[in-house]
Amino acid sequence: MTSHVLPRSRSSWWGLIPFAVAVAVAALIGGLGVAGTASEYQSLEQPSWAPPSWLFGPVWTTLYAMIAVAGWLVWRRTGWTTALNVYAVQLVLNAVWTPIFFGFGRYGLALVDIVVLWLLIGVTIYLFRPISRPAAWLLVPYWAWVTFATALNAAIWHLN
Repeated sequence: MTSHVLPRSRSSWWGLIPFAVAVAVAALIGGLGVAGTASEYQSLEQPSWAPPSWLFGPVWTTLYAMIAVAGWLVWRRTGWTTALNVYAVQLVLNAVWTPIFFGFGRYGLALVDIVVLWLLIGVTIYLFRPISRPAAWLLVPYWAWVTFATALNAAIWHLN
């Protein structure tokens, strides 16, 4: 029977720090993109099912924590691989969506970004699953929320 022993550097909780920092940077970029935009969001024509602006902060805080842990779990098993390259690209697309949507008011371009983001989250889940099922499952709520956000982005673009 063979046991799989992680290199000491990947077995430690310290390895989570770079993933937490990367996710925090994405969140910070998004946060700067929405600073003071609650009134802008409220002034947009929105579908009846649009959530209140206060809901986004708690949801994204939870999702970002799950995204960081998912990346770390995969890294612990494999080191940096193609799966984590895709993970990194989707995180960049996540970070730039908010400035595109709110900062520049480019709802159509933001829709293109979020559709590609949605696809890459799906690819990331697919690539993570054989490496770490818990990591893949941690990304499912994120994918579901981005599915909802994509529909909301499309509706807002159409209405405005």
